[in-house]
Amino acid sequence: MPKMKTHRGAKKRYKVTGTGKIMRRKAGKNHILEKKSAKQKRRLSKEAVLAPGEHDRVRRQLGI
Repeated sequence: MPKMKTHRGAKKRYKVTGTGKIMRRKAGKNHILEKKSAKQKRRLSKEAVLAPGEHDRVRRQLGI
């Protein structure tokens, strides 16, 4: 059986914490930033925990 390969796109998008949670970036911080308030941009800068429904799919892509 060959080795399982990591999905390279998933590797760039998700990070696994020491406790096993999968973290992701929030959407909406790439463009059209002038009209967004500083408060909103600060909130979008923080990482978020991945939703439970996505968890199994992303774990399989990351090979964990």
